[in-house]
Amino acid sequence: MSTLLTLEHISKSFPGVNALTDISLQLQEGEVHALLGENGAGKSTLMKILCGIHRPDQGDIVIRGKSCEFHNYHDAIAAGVGIIFQEFSLIPYLNAVENIFLGREIRHWGLLDRSTMRSKAAELFKRLNVDIDLDVPVDHLSVAEQQFVEIAKALALNANILVLDEPTATLTPSEADHLFRIMRELKSQGVGMIFISHHMEEIYEICDQVTVLRDGCKVGECAVKDVEVDALVEMMVGRKIENSFPTKEIRPAETKVVIDARCIQLHKEAPANSFQLYEGEILGFAGLVGSGRTELVLGLLGATPVYQKVVSVNDEAVALKSPADALGLGIGLLPESRKKEGLILPFSIRENITLNNLRKHSGKGGLIDRKHESESVNELMAKVRVKAPDGETPVLNLSGGNQQKVVIARWLNHECRVLIFDEPTRGIDVGAKAEIYRLMKQLTSLGVSIIMISSELPEVVGVSDRVAVFRQGRIVATLEGDAVNSNEIMRYATGGTSDEQYH
Repeated sequence: MSTLLTLEHISKSFPGVNALTDISLQLQEGEVHALLGENGAGKSTLMKILCGIHRPDQGDIVIRGKSCEFHNYHDAIAAGVGIIFQEFSLIPYLNAVENIFLGREIRHWGLLDRSTMRSKAAELFKRLNVDIDLDVPVDHLSVAEQQFVEIAKALALNANILVLDEPTATLTPSEADHLFRIMRELKSQGVGMIFISHHMEEIYEICDQVTVLRDGCKVGECAVKDVEVDALVEMMVGRKIENSFPTKEIRPAETKVVIDARCIQLHKEAPANSFQLYEGEILGFAGLVGSGRTELVLGLLGATPVYQKVVSVNDEAVALKSPADALGLGIGLLPESRKKEGLILPFSIRENITLNNLRKHSGKGGLIDRKHESESVNELMAKVRVKAPDGETPVLNLSGGNQQKVVIARWLNHECRVLIFDEPTRGIDVGAKAEIYRLMKQLTSLGVSIIMISSELPEVVGVSDRVAVFRQGRIVATLEGDAVNSNEIMRYATGGTSDEQYH
């Protein structure tokens, strides 16, 4: 194999932050090279330098033996570098063909040659062995199909170096398997790939080499087959994580029912579901993708209309016609997409934490008592262990794990006694995951009740006190004690077989 890419002694600083210090990395033809590290370790900064979005303070980018200087993303594309960002860069109202050729449309006599572009797009998807509807806007496609459009777009630019940033974060296991098959095909064609993921099992399934970053420095590089998982995790976090999941406590037999939800029916033909949430417990919602977990929660909170529901909170019947009603009763939702639905990214930590309950910090005349607000925010930041210089730090500058903690702090500021976590650790590194789990357990020890929707089966088993298993929109079992294990959850989630993959 010949060397496709060499990053030599790359360093980069931002005001007050040393983002990268003397990073070197080599990528061979037909190799998948994993780039690992906690959120904030410098992975994204390094890849943005490779793709021309940032310029290094020092160091060189060498492609096929030739030193390159990228002033922008177009320079990187011209040199054969393509990146598939975790957040897609597609135009939602354009179709796949229009997205692939956006800015480089094929013309004939000055007119768009739609036939040729369509034909070339079809060839790209044939190469990827995927069937994509070329006529619909891409926002009508599934997340996996949009992912494949991004890859086709990069291949259309003749990229032989691909950067895949958390490509499986929103894919089902079967879709991820399809992506890995495509990656193996691209490997056989000599394409080199840099693969960023927080899922260790994926590193061992698809990657050849691994480079580990910590605090902007390179702390290790080796062949994947030569290193154990524990050693990689220790390199990433700088310490051993003996057990990511906290010890489960035995719930007392006479525990107060906080939420009693009966006959929640999303529409007339939908099944009617019932469940109870006890004080101080974590109730897991498990099931395959599309099994109705999030939909039931949104219906419960009044975020989406339902055909019928009967809900009691602390033994009192409630209507819950809107999320505002739920919040008024001390029920807070940490949504699946914290960046789109849970936070206002340009706002500071302080503003994000207090925006739902500013009256709590109002002084004479209804004006905000800034001193009281700041003191309260500092206490909450310390309580949930937000790592940031101060409360005025913009949330967009935080890692994924710290952003999640800010959302938790907001609902604690609102004195919520019920928290609903939807995919609480998606896109979060192993060290931050362990912190989130400990924080959840700490909250339940104080009497807070948690519903956790998760697509990670080890997380469901490791964290939940009880598990409600969903299949095709229906809660088919509620498991507790020794029954909270992978086999039992899979048996109910798949209708008695283990052939379907969990997500």
